[in-house]
Amino acid sequence: MVKTLKKSYETPKKGWDRERIDREENYLMNYGLTEKRELWKVESLVRNFRREARKLNATKDEQREKSLLNKLERLGVVGKDSDLTDILDMSLEDILERRLQTIVYRKGLASTMKQARQFINHRHIIIGDKKVNVPGYLVTKEEEKDLKVSPNAKKIIQNQ
Repeated sequence: MVKTLKKSYETPKKGWDRERIDREENYLMNYGLTEKRELWKVESLVRNFRREARKLNATKDEQREKSLLNKLERLGVVGKDSDLTDILDMSLEDILERRLQTIVYRKGLASTMKQARQFINHRHIIIGDKKVNVPGYLVTKEEEKDLKVSPNAKKIIQNQ
């Protein structure tokens, strides 16, 4: 049996909405995204976290609530003393700031967002002892400490 793949994101309901299009273009430029599909995936992720928080707020399931809060705390999206209202207040920028491409740029390993994306795609970025080539990879707080540029890439950077 072959498993069929489903989209992991939802497209906008209105095709032409000037305000939404401008906002999306702004995100694309600020975070170095190449397609709006990447932004829509992050929007869907935030929407799913909020939806889960609303369900947990209604059902008062302590175990699932702790699990969700721990997951978002490991990602660095919410703090230690947070609760479900912090998840409901979560914005798109909170998740976009945890992407590997953004972290590589913010740490100064690349001079531009586009260069950070290129380093990642060319497998010059190492987390721990593994090379990562997905710019949209969500980096946890623990992994952020182990983030570095491969030795071969350092030579390339110095030659530029």
